[in-house]
Amino acid sequence: MKLLAFGVVLLGCLRAFVTCDYQVAALYEIRMHLNDYDGVLKDWKDNQITPCNWENVICQENKVISITLSSRGLAGVLSPSIAKLTTLQQLTLDGNTIGGGIPEALGNLSSLTTLNLGRNIFSGSIPDSLGRLQKLKNLDLSENVLTGEIPISLSNLSSLNEINLSGNSLKGEIPKRLLQVVQYNYTGNHLNCSRYSTTPCERGTTKAGPKTKSILWAFAVISSLLAVIFCFLFCFGWIKFRKLRKGKSSLMDRSKGNAHRNEEIVWAIEGNNPEFTFFEFSEVLEATNNFAVENKLGQGGFGPVYKGQFPNGLDIAVKRLASHSGQGLIEFKNEVQLIAKLQHKNLVRLLGCCSQGEEKMLIYEYLLNKSLDFFIFDETRRTSLNWDKRLVIIEGIAQGLLYLHELSRLRVIHRDVKASNILLDSKMNPKISDFGLAKIFSSNDTEGNTKTVVGTYGYMAPEYASEGLFSTKSDVFSFGVLILEIITGKRNSGFHKYGSFLNLLGYAWHVWEERRWFVLVDASLAASGCTLEMMRCINIALLCVQENATDRPNMSDVVAMLSSKSVALPEPKHPGYFHVRVANEEALQLQSHTVPMTRLSLDHTVDSFELTSGR
Repeated sequence: MKLLAFGVVLLGCLRAFVTCDYQVAALYEIRMHLNDYDGVLKDWKDNQITPCNWENVICQENKVISITLSSRGLAGVLSPSIAKLTTLQQLTLDGNTIGGGIPEALGNLSSLTTLNLGRNIFSGSIPDSLGRLQKLKNLDLSENVLTGEIPISLSNLSSLNEINLSGNSLKGEIPKRLLQVVQYNYTGNHLNCSRYSTTPCERGTTKAGPKTKSILWAFAVISSLLAVIFCFLFCFGWIKFRKLRKGKSSLMDRSKGNAHRNEEIVWAIEGNNPEFTFFEFSEVLEATNNFAVENKLGQGGFGPVYKGQFPNGLDIAVKRLASHSGQGLIEFKNEVQLIAKLQHKNLVRLLGCCSQGEEKMLIYEYLLNKSLDFFIFDETRRTSLNWDKRLVIIEGIAQGLLYLHELSRLRVIHRDVKASNILLDSKMNPKISDFGLAKIFSSNDTEGNTKTVVGTYGYMAPEYASEGLFSTKSDVFSFGVLILEIITGKRNSGFHKYGSFLNLLGYAWHVWEERRWFVLVDASLAASGCTLEMMRCINIALLCVQENATDRPNMSDVVAMLSSKSVALPEPKHPGYFHVRVANEEALQLQSHTVPMTRLSLDHTVDSFELTSGR
């Protein structure tokens, strides 16, 4: 009997261990698909026995029943592995920047009572499978980028008390059952509801009685009368004010100048984030000490960049448009319109802009550690970047590009991804900068064409340099070049050191074919040993720089390959510019039959230029 009792106890322990083991594996897989910049998920490790002591996880009888991660700065995508947590009752992920599609597998969580994915950047349609969640009481998918129609299957949610689908791009009919729940909100979509129709877009838990309605009517009438009186007084005062101002031409001229300034940049206000500011020229002048030489950080094609500090102690970087620069003005407007609407931890933060007369300036957060090229191409400074730091930089850039390509409300192609456009904060986290050449597309477009090719030689995809064709795969190519530069500490441009291989891509392909990839690794890294992780990164880089755009992975594939060691990597095909010399000074020679000859003219910087097709 004692032996039997011992066996029962042992079986119970093993059962509990197995239960916890699959939960640990599922939560770890979820973590690997998310960007956790603030270390919120640091406890979620795959070598633990139970997740029940993890922060933000609640268990009951050793089974996970709740995950609460509201407004925790998480990005990335939600893994379908969430469906393995079959006892989950509450999933709250609102207020982050998690994107991609809502996993179909969520429909398998039969115990779920609360699902809150609001205020993220989930895209695509609402999965039909959510209609299987018979115990679901609260559903919040508000303020995402969801499209399509509301699935009729949601009518099956018999326990539903509250639903919020507001702030998306949904269209079509609202299922009748969903207009009968206690509380709902469908505002901010393209649905068949209106505050003036018999199908309101919003309903709370209470309704106004006759007395309340009478009070509201009385308030409306009084407000209208007061508005009429105020308008009369305002117009009378305005007429007198205009008469007093007549003849003061200098003040009028200044007013016109300000009106012109506002007219120039009014296009940028709509849709900007609330933190975006229009600074006065005097403020910027004071912050930079009249653009003092000692505050100058560098010079680019846009113009000089200065460091400054506002009276409140905030450090800033000011990009000042070079006078009489037509291209610079286009880039100025492009960057304000674009980056003011984008928010991600791996994108540089645009604080605001200044436009007065010919003065055009962009004001950014100041990043202490300058740009990536300042470190990796300097023999001394790059020794401070060990492999772990370089991998964090690679993964951060990948996440930033994934956000631009797929997860933001806009589809953005950067077109100038390079080491000098990757800025580093005080913790050496990367931030993509310089959106002057970026292109915005609708969600259905994937590529474009231009007669004037602008960018940086050595990073441009072959189809872009030769034909003017650009797409998200053009950025992928540039990212592949960047990975190789980070690992080797060498520039692709000007890399013609190894015999017949005239650039870094050709040489990397050659040694990869010979299984001698380790010779690519920077000497300061190789001293502590070359790892399989380094080999995977080289493999990923070579996949990104393949000559044919269709062969290259997209950024979601790249992020998955970087984040999971279990993902098998295919063998890369030969890269673009296999036998092309990529020079960074006067000798800009094209020697490949795969790239037609083009006419090149140097721009303001050594590596930046404009290509005009000779066709």
